[in-house]
Order: sequence, then C-alpha cells, then structure tokens
Amino acid sequence: MKLILAIVQDKDANRLADALADEDYQSTKLSSSGGFLKEGNTTLMIGCNDDYVDHALEIIENSCSHREQMVAPISPMGGNADSYIPKPVKVEVGGATVFVLPVEAFHQF
Repeated sequence: MKLILAIVQDKDANRLADALADEDYQSTKLSSSGGFLKEGNTTLMIGCNDDYVDHALEIIENSCSHREQMVAPISPMGGNADSYIPKPVKVEVGGATVFVLPVEAFHQF
C-alpha cells in the first residue's frame, strides 16, 4: 500500500478531488500554504494499493494544469527600497508536487 501526497494549487484542488472520486479513489484534503508565492494550496492525501499508483498519478497529472502568473519581486534585503522599482515577472505556477510513500500499516476505527 502507498500514501500519495499531492500538493496542488487551490485552483486545481476541486477538479483533482472530483477526478479522483470519479475513479473511486478516496482522498483527504488539507489546507496548506506555499513558500515561494505565499499563496494557498491544497495537499491531498490519497491511499491506494501499489497496483493503482500509476493510474492515480495520471489523474493528478491530467487535473493539475500549468499556467503563467505575474508576480512582483521582493525588494532586496538590506538594500535601499526607495530606489528599488519592482517590475512584475512571469513565473510558471500550477502542476503538482507529489510524494509516494510506503505504508507499513493502515487502520480505520
């Protein structure tokens, strides 16, 4: 048995949860926040048998789209912020960060 941890943007979370439910995967959603853009994201915990991991990963890949987003850079640390003129830059966001972990035991009470 495996535990899949999928960290996705909030914009993709409901689409992914629905796609997983349509294929009879059970998942638990946890609110989380990202480090780089300081935006909310969602971590889904998905437990499945080893034979179904590849199928679950396909669902995750197909449900979480990449897109570009404009972000303003942070002012330089220790520098003079008065002369710093931030220019927004495009960064690629979205997709999923996925961890597949072995499960030694599973109990449901």
